[in-house]
This record gives sequence, structure tokens and C-alpha cells, in this order.
Amino acid sequence: MSYIPIIIILILVLAVIIAIYCGVHYIKHKTQEFSRTVFGTENILEGAEKMKQEYATTPKSVSAMTSLLLPKIVTDFPEFQYDEMKERAENVLTQYLRAITENSTGILTDGNMELKQQLENHIQMLSVKDLHEHFDQIKIHRTEINQYRKTAGRCIITFQSALECYHYITDSSSSVKEGSKEYKYQTKYNTDLIYIQDRNLVENELDNALGVNCPNCGAPLASLGAKFCEYCGTPVIEINIHAWSFSNVEEIK
Repeated sequence: MSYIPIIIILILVLAVIIAIYCGVHYIKHKTQEFSRTVFGTENILEGAEKMKQEYATTPKSVSAMTSLLLPKIVTDFPEFQYDEMKERAENVLTQYLRAITENSTGILTDGNMELKQQLENHIQMLSVKDLHEHFDQIKIHRTEINQYRKTAGRCIITFQSALECYHYITDSSSSVKEGSKEYKYQTKYNTDLIYIQDRNLVENELDNALGVNCPNCGAPLASLGAKFCEYCGTPVIEINIHAWSFSNVEEIK
């Protein structure tokens, strides 16, 4: 009986085993090399966890145009109070997200009817899907002016905020369907502040409270940037700041 075929088979099996071992070793080496390069550790699972932690703790960068745009805004509106409006923008954003979390539009105390309708629509959309969206432990890292534009009779200032929180969506059984309760969520939001420059050019304006009248004679002020009433000459500078209103909140991904 010849043992040569058996020996050949054994050699082939051994060759396959060696090839598999070398392949596994090569893949392991390359995986460790990749993990070390990308994550700073040879353990890819440990590296992925480290990356999650870094993402959860690193604030988003905002498009800061304040130094460029604020002088233009102050030129158009000398009474514009940047610090006050920045604080209001952050408060509006926080209230908006808290209102979603607590399923209560009444939490949003600032903003015009457009913004309140946007909030109500968002809450209703979640209700229809039987979902509950959570924004817990909200923290705003930084807020800057991102845009300043004039369109359709409005002057619009967009504040952009870098924000972190625990963000997740649960279903009726409180099971997390999206997001995480364990890792913080880093994101940024735009909050629009509007000023009605010419009411005759504004279309579909929902907030009638933006129509400002002269405090002396009651005449309508078609141009809210005016410093005096064109009918009786009464100064109206002091009411200009109250004509600013927040109208939109939008996440930027």
C-alpha cells in the first residue's frame, strides 16, 4: 500500500492551515496597525469606544461671523443690543428643546407665532408617531452671529449655537429608538431673529404683534427702522428693540 497520496494530502492540509494562520495573522496585524493609527490603540473595540467618547465630549464648531456682521447690524440699528439678543437667542433655543422634552408649548415664552407654530407642529408629529423626544442636560458652549440678510421686507439675524445634551427618542414603552442615554450628543442650531423692516412687503406674516404703531398718535409705522413718526414727529427709537422677534429654530447637521 502506497502512503504517498496520504502524505500529499497531509502536506496540502498543512499548507492550508499555514496559509490560514498567516492570513489571520496578517489581518490581525493590519487591524492593529489601522487601530493604532486611527485610534491610538491596538484594540479596535477599545479604539471605537474611545472615538465615541471623544465625539460625545467635543463641541461642534460654529460659523462665527459676529465680528464681520455686527458692525453692519449696528449701522442699520444703532440701538441693537448684541449681548441681550445673544442671551435671548440661547434662552429661546433652550426653551424650545425643553418644550419638546416636556411636551408643552407653554415653556416657550419668547418667539413669535411662526416659531410657536413650528414647535406645536413638531410636538404633534411626535405624538402621531407615538414617540417622545428627549433633550436632557442641555448646555450651550458658544453662540455667534452666523448670517445677516434682508429679504421680503424682513431683516434676519441668524445666531448659531454649539450645544450638547443627552438626545434620544423613545416609544410608548420607553424603549430607546434613536440616540443614546449614555453618550452626550454634540450638535449646533440656528436661531433666527427677525425685524419687520417694511410690513407691506412681508407675505404670510402670522404674528400681528409685529405691527408697531406710534406711541403718540397711533399711526402705523411702515418702516420700523424710522427714528421718528412721519405723521407727528414723535421719537420711536425706544420701541425699536421690542420689534425684534425670534421666528425659527433649526438643527444644523
